[in-house]
Amino acid sequence: MSRDIGIDLGTSNVLVSVGGRGIALKEPSVVAVKKDTGEIVCFGEDARKILGRAPANIRVVKPLQDGVISQYELTVKMLQYFLRKAIGTQIIKPRLFICIPGDITEVEEKAVHDAATGAGYTRPYLISEPVAAAIGAGVDITAPNGNLVVDIGGGTTDVAVISLGGVIASKSIKVAGDKFDEAIARHIRNRYNVLIGERTAEELKRTVGTLIPADPKYSGKYMDVTGRCLARGLPKTVRVTPQDIKEALTDPINQILDAITEVIDNTPPELDGDLVSNGILLTGGGSMLAGLSDVITSCIGVRARIPQNPEQCVAIGTGKAMRFFSDGPTERAIYGKYLR
Repeated sequence: MSRDIGIDLGTSNVLVSVGGRGIALKEPSVVAVKKDTGEIVCFGEDARKILGRAPANIRVVKPLQDGVISQYELTVKMLQYFLRKAIGTQIIKPRLFICIPGDITEVEEKAVHDAATGAGYTRPYLISEPVAAAIGAGVDITAPNGNLVVDIGGGTTDVAVISLGGVIASKSIKVAGDKFDEAIARHIRNRYNVLIGERTAEELKRTVGTLIPADPKYSGKYMDVTGRCLARGLPKTVRVTPQDIKEALTDPINQILDAITEVIDNTPPELDGDLVSNGILLTGGGSMLAGLSDVITSCIGVRARIPQNPEQCVAIGTGKAMRFFSDGPTERAIYGKYLR
């Protein structure tokens, strides 16, 4: 059984896939640290549970922001912990594959590589997220057939047209799930003069979040949330409806639509027929926002579809990409890169 490891190192979550047995771990990309000593209190779900509730001497940190590493040392320790939790301690380290945003800079790319080596893996391979997402969704990326992938993660949205194993056109924007949450919190503050936290905004998105409030499934639906009244500084409860969420997300959704349009504009017209036939593949946790696929289909004019387990496609695709990988230059160019 292959013991190669694939990692979706996301802004919101880290997913680890192990060859032969699928997803071995999914944990929030969060670390709790003591302010005075820098000692790590907990990682992942345990740290997320105290987000916004931690005592004064503990800070809860997201070591990745907008799809890239912002706090290197914490990222290394978080990787070490998650890998140990997923596969245990091994004398002979397996190959490690990590996904990165499509438009990552060389400096940001090197930070990911160095974090992996710092975690004890000397030969990490880096794979473009939209390529991995396509593989994870069952697309044969080596075929002479254009496929448009939109991967909406926590920190970035990656849009790419893939054909013959290569990326034909692509764009990465720092607008995704986390920006959705920020937009919701900002809308609640502006409309109701109430301050809510990140976790509450995310819960609103999951509970009453939709881009089509007129959908009968959301008729009469609402969620009461309690935050801090900015006028009085006291707790205040407000009722939030699906219409609120739609209004809050108008700007970030329009930015994603603009990115999709730009990538299509930069795609050779010979592939337009493929894009219409194959549709737009939506992956990542952000793709599960209710009504998003319908809005994209309506605005772009190409059918958008969501595969099974869209939030796992990148990690699953990383695992599947391993079987194609060899040390040959062609495969290296297509599926990943080893940084010396």
